[in-house]
Amino acid sequence: MKKIINNPENVVKEMCEGLEAAYPDIVSLNEKYNIVVRKNFDDGKVSLISGGGSGHEPSHAGFVGKGMLDAAVCGDIFASPSTIQVYNAILAVQSKKGTLLIIKNYTGDRMNFDAAAEMALEDDEIEVERVYVNDDVAVRDSTFTAGRRGVAGTVFVHKIAGALAEESASLKEVKAVAAKVIGNVKSLGFALTSCTVPAMGVPTFDINEGEMEFGVGIHGEPGVAREKITAADEIAQKIMARIIPALPYRSNDEVSLMINGLGGTPLQELFILNRAVRKILDENSIHVYKTMVGNYMTSIDMAGASVTLLKLDSELKRLLIAPASTPSLKV
Repeated sequence: MKKIINNPENVVKEMCEGLEAAYPDIVSLNEKYNIVVRKNFDDGKVSLISGGGSGHEPSHAGFVGKGMLDAAVCGDIFASPSTIQVYNAILAVQSKKGTLLIIKNYTGDRMNFDAAAEMALEDDEIEVERVYVNDDVAVRDSTFTAGRRGVAGTVFVHKIAGALAEESASLKEVKAVAAKVIGNVKSLGFALTSCTVPAMGVPTFDINEGEMEFGVGIHGEPGVAREKITAADEIAQKIMARIIPALPYRSNDEVSLMINGLGGTPLQELFILNRAVRKILDENSIHVYKTMVGNYMTSIDMAGASVTLLKLDSELKRLLIAPASTPSLKV
């Protein structure tokens, strides 16, 4: 294992400290609980909190700031943050308008975020609502969750719900638009290599040089099928054959497209994949309103990518391009 770290036990703590040092005008760090908080938080708007296990950077701490999240709770690598961590995040950005928790659909995340929400309501009478992101079309159930997993589509939920919250919308309205995004976003990923969790020091799974994992998860889970690696155009065909029917996305739909790197893939290859996906969307008369290419929801150092489509209407289009200023996304 070759990584730029000190003690593997301190990876999350030192990562958070480095983020704060790089963007002190945008975020601050609660060091005791590894909570990244928006600087100059406005308690007159709905507060948005997300998080989960670390290792998916820039998600979620990189999306704290104006127009997106107010706090991100950073668990250990690929491990849900504790109930106490999430509870303290709710207290840190307590709002007069209430709080929305944006939760990826994994058993540990659901359990701990739900328990923290109930504590906040019971102990502090803070109104907390929740949404659960389940955009991964690869599997209906996995080791980590009952139901579909939440993956890169979560970033669209952060962006659009965050934009509406900035407009002083009510908690009910912000939750409704988050739910609309969740109902209209689908993703699928593949991996060329495994990832290496620092505390383990070895790859999560073995894969041969000429193979790829199709339908891989973001915690180093193997995919739903192991296949021979093929050309970018063929990979795109396989992915879109699963994503397009999943909503379904139809002719004349307008979408936002995200080509997301899993941590170890050069931008060069992500742009090649984007070219292949755009060609398929053009052939299906699905119109791309906005494209995002880069690392948004990673799996540490995994080589591979995911494709996400969000079906848009006029409201979602407006909120998607609304101003945002975070360490990892600026509009």
